[in-house]
Parts: sequence; C-alpha cells; structure tokens
Amino acid sequence: MSSRLSSEQVKAEASALGFFACGVAKAGPVSATHADAFSRWIAAGGHAGMDYMARNADKRLNPCLLMPGAKSMVSVALNYAPAVRMPEGRLQFAAYALGKDYHDIVKSRLHTLASRIGIANYRAFCDTAPVLERYWAVQAGLGWIGRNHQLVVPHAGSMFFLGELLLDAEFDSYDSPVAPRCGSCHACLDACPTGALCHDGSFCSGKCLSYLTIEHRGDIPPEFAAKMGDTVYGCDRCQDACPHNRFATPTDEPLLQPSPELLSMARADWPRLTVEQYRRLFKGSAVKRAKYEGLMRNIDCAIKS
Repeated sequence: MSSRLSSEQVKAEASALGFFACGVAKAGPVSATHADAFSRWIAAGGHAGMDYMARNADKRLNPCLLMPGAKSMVSVALNYAPAVRMPEGRLQFAAYALGKDYHDIVKSRLHTLASRIGIANYRAFCDTAPVLERYWAVQAGLGWIGRNHQLVVPHAGSMFFLGELLLDAEFDSYDSPVAPRCGSCHACLDACPTGALCHDGSFCSGKCLSYLTIEHRGDIPPEFAAKMGDTVYGCDRCQDACPHNRFATPTDEPLLQPSPELLSMARADWPRLTVEQYRRLFKGSAVKRAKYEGLMRNIDCAIKS
C-alpha cells in the first residue's frame, strides 16, 4: 500500500465507534529500556503463575514478528468507568467485569474500524496476543503508565480497555508519547492492601488481589485472603485511590452496565450460587475467566474475612 493513511480519519472513526481515545505509533521493537525492564520482571518471577507472559517474549518485545510487513500500531481506549456499582455492603466485582466481556466488545469495534478506514490486511488485539498494550498506548500518545501500572489517560483516569490494530500501512502523521504526570503522588501504593505495588516501581503479581482472585489456581494464601474485604473478583483499590480518576466520566455504553440480576444479588445469595445460576448470571462476561470453582473460592474467602 503506497498511499499513507490519514491519522485524523482513523481518530474520527474511532471516536464514532465509541472509543474515548485513539492514537498512532510506528510499529517496531519496544525500547531497550522497556525490554530490559520486562525481561528482568519475568526473570524475577513478577508474573507469578501467568506463564503465558513469559512465552513468545520475542513477539511481545517486537510486534512486527506478529505480522510480516507491519508498519503502524493504532491504539484505542474504551472507557469503562462505572455508572453503577454493586450496592454498598454487597460482594464486589472489579468495575471492568460488571458488564459484558470487553474482549468481544473491543475486538468487534476494531474490526469495524479497520473496515471503515479501508484496511484489509491487519491484526486486531485486545488482551488476546503477546502485545505490550500499555507500552503501545503510551507510544500512541494516549496517556502514561502510572505508579499503579495502569495506563492513565489525561483528564480521564485509568478505567479503560485497550485495543490495537497492527497494520502494514503508514500514516501521514504519528503521535508522541505522553510524559508521566504522577509527580510525587503515591496514593495507589498506599491503597494497595497487599503490597503488590512497591515504592521502587516494581509490581508483584503474586500479591495482587486481582491476580489472586482471577488468574491464580488453588487456595489463596491466608495472609492475602484476609485482605480481600468484600472483593470477590478483581480489585480496584489502586484505581479508586488515584486522583486522576476523579475526572472519569461514567460510561453510558449499554454493554458495560451490570445486569439487574447481578445488582440484586444479596450477600447471603452468593454462597448458595449454583453452576446453573453462575452460567446464567455471567453469560458473555469476563468473570468466567475465574471459572465457577474459582469464584466460589473467592466468595468463601470474602464471607469469612
């Protein structure tokens, strides 16, 4: 493809599809600094039981290996800041999991975005391939990676799903990275109940309640189970503490709203949840990542804590 794509057009189409932000970066190997940091994190076991993070490291550090001839990376962000949360005193789910599965929502819109800008040869990603999504969001000018290791979008916060289009086309202009704006704030570190976020900038997945309640198989270590509180799937404490999320606008996307049935679940209902109820309640939901057994383990921990 000889002609260059319009950066302005792809951003306009992304906005029309409901994406909060969109940017474009040149595809290529990630920076040596970032590659070294990632490799050290893996070597130190920071990824805990997420073995998939250590696989395909060459592709994770160079997305061009995922698609021959790749030249550009389009990064998008879809807002999921909740308009409605679980009522106070009920068992809590991370905000991103209250609605339908974000993988399906974002990827479907990425395919539509590719069609609207006239692209046939591309790959679409949403947490579904060895891609350093936050790194590319920074390169595409969407925001910066905060001390909570989440992408923070200026004047909007960190509650965003990220997605990418890897293309074999070039754009007429590319975006520049956003400088970090956390300053001396460490509210997220103070809010982390298990010390997963460290003052030296490192992150220990094995201590993170989000990892422990979703990815981890087997019993949750008692010292961390005691810190769960009402959380049974994921954890938003570092995000809730982030002052940038004061500027978040609650999403009005229907697919991301919790169902009336989920909102009606009383604390006493959860320990009696059957497999059939689980399947109905979380059909098309990211919560199924933890599986029925994992969710019931989490519920048991939360009820006892």
